[in-house]
Amino acid sequence: MPQSPRRRVAVVGATGVAGQQFLVSLDRHPWFEVVALAASSRSAGKPYREAITDERGHAKWGCEEPLPEAFAEQRVVDADTLDLAQVDLVFSAVESGAARALEARMAPRVPVVSTSSAFRYEPDVPILVPGVNADHAALVKRQQRERGWRGFVAPIPNCTTTGLVSALAPLERAFGLRAVIMTSMQALSGAGRSPGVVGLDILDNVIPFIPKEEEKVQTETQKILGRLEGESIRPLELPVSATCTRVNVRDGHTEAVYAGLGRAASPAEAAEVLRAFGREFTDLGLPSSPPELIQVSDDPFRPQPRIDRRVNDGMTTVVGRLREDGVLPNGIKFVLLSHNTKMGAAKGALLVAEHLVHQGLA
Repeated sequence: MPQSPRRRVAVVGATGVAGQQFLVSLDRHPWFEVVALAASSRSAGKPYREAITDERGHAKWGCEEPLPEAFAEQRVVDADTLDLAQVDLVFSAVESGAARALEARMAPRVPVVSTSSAFRYEPDVPILVPGVNADHAALVKRQQRERGWRGFVAPIPNCTTTGLVSALAPLERAFGLRAVIMTSMQALSGAGRSPGVVGLDILDNVIPFIPKEEEKVQTETQKILGRLEGESIRPLELPVSATCTRVNVRDGHTEAVYAGLGRAASPAEAAEVLRAFGREFTDLGLPSSPPELIQVSDDPFRPQPRIDRRVNDGMTTVVGRLREDGVLPNGIKFVLLSHNTKMGAAKGALLVAEHLVHQGLA
């Protein structure tokens, strides 16, 4: 595809875990030039490397990849006073409480692609997943018209939802869905640096509750898999029962999924549909796109986070243990693995932004 004109971008929440992932993903990006790193006032004015260094001299850098040198000495600006005239697009990696006010200030001026839940559930806001619901992006035009904005807010879903809807979307289109039951085993990085999940809590343990997570998965799955009718999304009438747990894994959310289909399908038929899914999207050749959205493994011991989370740099959902289920009508069950800080967060948001540019919306 033809190269897009370069856009000037800001990363807001740049010092946090998701913000750091944005910097790794944006380093040497062919379309986007990072012109501003924004964070809270306590980080403002400091070189980025200093802003993420604590009083003991320890750098709080959470990525496996090193800090890109291009950003190490770039000075952090206050997110509350970020000069939006200097940017064409904003990546927001801010916690949802603070994100509401920040994104409401920025979106009237510039497009905002966000990892937060602040605007996800509003009727004129799409929740975008690469290759799954590109047509929902048209809602940003309604946002602009009704709110009088030049920009818009386009959030991605909760990271647990991302892998789930990536696997469910092809099954819904090919066979229909009647019900879904999912149990997640979520990585520690999904909690950021939350003091609520400390080392002695998770060591030799499973935390059986993640506040608000199950409700997000249920609501977001129905909205993402819903149908765009005019300028509204009609959520899919799909019962979704989710149990979300935290396990002692650094990166990669594992999910055990039971899906009742609209019509009977063998595991082999389901596997074929999953493998073929999203080719029209991956064929666009967007810079952050994987060559395949879903990889199906025939190995009964896969997927495993340590082995499979970096498939295509964490941008491919890996599905395994695909088999019949005898409890749900027309039941299929499987295990999936999705990289929560790659496709499920910053790099997935970056791919959404690339597709919005491709669509002429950003």
